[in-house]
Amino acid sequence: MKVVVAHNRYREAIPSGENVIVDTEIAQLRAAGVEVFPFQRSSDSIGELPAAEKALLPISPIYGRSAQRDLAELLERERPDVLHLHNPYPLLSPWVIRTAHAHRVPVVQTVHNYRQVCSSGLYFRDGHNCTDCRGKLVGWPAVRHKCYRGSAAQSALMATALAVHRPTWHSVDRYIALTDRIAAHLRDYGIPDEHIEIKPNGLPDPGDPPPLGAGFLYAARLSPEKGLPLLLDAWQRHPDGSLGPLRIAGDGELRPLAEKAAAERSDVTYLGGLDRAEMERERRAASVVVAVPTWNDVLPTVILEALSTGRPVLGTAVGGIPYLLGVDESPASERAGWLVQPDAAALAAALPIARAEADRRSPAARERYLRFFHPDVLTVRLIGIYTGLTANSDQPSR
Repeated sequence: MKVVVAHNRYREAIPSGENVIVDTEIAQLRAAGVEVFPFQRSSDSIGELPAAEKALLPISPIYGRSAQRDLAELLERERPDVLHLHNPYPLLSPWVIRTAHAHRVPVVQTVHNYRQVCSSGLYFRDGHNCTDCRGKLVGWPAVRHKCYRGSAAQSALMATALAVHRPTWHSVDRYIALTDRIAAHLRDYGIPDEHIEIKPNGLPDPGDPPPLGAGFLYAARLSPEKGLPLLLDAWQRHPDGSLGPLRIAGDGELRPLAEKAAAERSDVTYLGGLDRAEMERERRAASVVVAVPTWNDVLPTVILEALSTGRPVLGTAVGGIPYLLGVDESPASERAGWLVQPDAAALAAALPIARAEADRRSPAARERYLRFFHPDVLTVRLIGIYTGLTANSDQPSR
């Protein structure tokens, strides 16, 4: 089987769980014998584009001319069975779906966010959840609130791209929804149930977990929706040193907040941005991973990484986090962590409980990873999705 994996990579300076998932999925497919052709662009390359291509950047979310040309050449040369799309913005554009269909190649898309409707993809603005653009043919609220990159002009272009490509998105042959909430988002958008498969992301098995370390690790992009202010508010309600250490990893606009907390308290350390090896070391040094977004985070990779290493998670009851921790499927004593409302008082109350129960919850965290997020489980399901499409395709299988 031949598969083209299309993805616009997010900037490497801002850690992206989506980039990690795409790289991991490519490796897992190749290990399973699938011939994979990555078709990727990177947002890091925008500054190095030729002048002619830079001039066309404003319309690239609608139609990326060079991307369509290069993709057409790849499809004609390799004649793949499936194109698997992840993030198309800004350099690929959803037009890759039309290009694939013009070459009689079916398209699968993994939905990592709410970008079919929301210009920012988050359903979050100005510190609160927002669905103002849902149900509208054109997302003018996004323009008014400058939801895309803080620019009214760029928000207008993205809102236009979403309107133009509504028929494009409805032509996708199969959607992969990471959770039932994403499946509900797609149904609300008008996608029929038979075109939606629910399959979470997975990560490679790092092996048997080492013994738990000490304290809490918070690792995320330091932006408002990721919950750093919420965590620090809750942490400040306990005396310095009473909970053990809190280590904060990541970078972003709220970096001064992390630096201030580390300067004021002896039990808070700000680590800055870390590479994958450094992050793995810090995860193994912790006893609990904290993931407390205030937006409906779809399927945070930081939680998958924690579960794979047997680190229980203290998380907020938003997005896909209840599913990741098994809240709806397991008795409280067998869950992979603890769930609280995105409220500082509730989080403050849960912190000492998590510290006390970490050893008991660690085996459940590892077991949940093995049962639901291990590549041996998920790669078989993904290949099954591809096979289901190619069996109904009029193009001969490779």
